[in-house]
Amino acid sequence: MKIISILFVLALTLFANFEDGKKVFDTKCISCHKEYIPMNSIKENFFEKQNSLLNLKAPSANMIVFAMFDSSKKIGDENEKEFQELEIESFLKSYLENPDRFNSICDDNILPFYDNKASMKGQLNDEDYKNLTSYFFGYKENIDKKDTLKYSNYSEEQEKEILKKATIENKKIIIYATSESCYFCKKMDREVFKDISIRKMLDENFIFLEIDMDKFSLPFNLQKEYKRLTPSFFFLNSNAKLISQYPGAWIKSDFMNILKENK
Repeated sequence: MKIISILFVLALTLFANFEDGKKVFDTKCISCHKEYIPMNSIKENFFEKQNSLLNLKAPSANMIVFAMFDSSKKIGDENEKEFQELEIESFLKSYLENPDRFNSICDDNILPFYDNKASMKGQLNDEDYKNLTSYFFGYKENIDKKDTLKYSNYSEEQEKEILKKATIENKKIIIYATSESCYFCKKMDREVFKDISIRKMLDENFIFLEIDMDKFSLPFNLQKEYKRLTPSFFFLNSNAKLISQYPGAWIKSDFMNILKENK
């Protein structure tokens, strides 16, 4: 029981550090660095459109995480997590306080598109650098997952935020009803949602929301429409009006046709 308690406290501490790090990113970094941009859009922006599509002046959080952990300039050894964490923390403090383009971890082909980084010396303390490192580590653990919004303590404010986003971006909304115990949900996650063409279609045309039905009810008054079958997919417009619903699992080609019919 004592070991379980220690692990629980450790998990809470790591989560708290991640949340504190996200606050640092949201307050100190978000003015220059977007949190997430789909990788397909990033590739198109830089390698096909010469940055005219997104006009980025700095890398997004997922680009930074890729550079830190997976690029040719990655920092530290992923098999030595504690040392890697210290190295990343040291790099962040060194680079953010004394920016040097020659010491950047960004792709050399993309770096010329960015503005020169201004020093943040005095704006972040040692605890901020530690928490920011925890944020990037936590972000790394989820970077390969679908671009989804997941609910906790669901509120009307979240509904308004989603509808506003759908209106601004001129996108439809997909509500994906799933559960941890759903075999066919996991099959679709593995065989459909990881497909590049499916992800591109979702990124460009929809706001995709995944709801764990073991924990939450459906938003936008959809619970009355739910047939208690996972997976189920609900398509809404930016006014939260239900357009169509598709209970059950789908193979890649059929699901792509569904997306095309509803985009």
